[in-house]
Amino acid sequence: MPQITFEHADFDFESLEDELRVDGLCRQLLEKFYNNLQNNGLTPEQASGLAYSADYFVRDYVIDFLQQNILRPQPGLVRYFAANWYITRTLEPEMAVLERHLEGVLAWHRFLHQQHLISADELADVEQEAAPLDYFRDRMERFLNLAGDGYEVWDAECPRCPIRLEAV
Repeated sequence: MPQITFEHADFDFESLEDELRVDGLCRQLLEKFYNNLQNNGLTPEQASGLAYSADYFVRDYVIDFLQQNILRPQPGLVRYFAANWYITRTLEPEMAVLERHLEGVLAWHRFLHQQHLISADELADVEQEAAPLDYFRDRMERFLNLAGDGYEVWDAECPRCPIRLEAV
């Protein structure tokens, strides 16, 4: 597969017009990801499942919610996605679905690393943040069993990732 030629700054955005441009770039990159998965032996159905989860993470969470550059992963990004954002924004969160999303997120970041779009250290951070499935399961169970005003305590137990990448 030929090397992808995106620049990190291509995915920076400040205005709605920029965000729409970045969304289009994300769709292009996600399509390359999907094709890469198939080129590496996955069936179209398997590749589609991983690409769907990556798309959900990239476009709904990183771009729309966090408004961050997808090629500049921030510490805590994946952890907050799994331990809070997915749980609180899903009508009936399920651990099996979260695990599939994390599988797609990991495959996505491995693809970005293969394409030299993120560093080995950034990939290692993502892999470490996605690993504690028991922690995510516990967070989900406790959320589903919240009563009274327990949400604030539950929410505070998982620090938010940086919402906006500050200019250097």
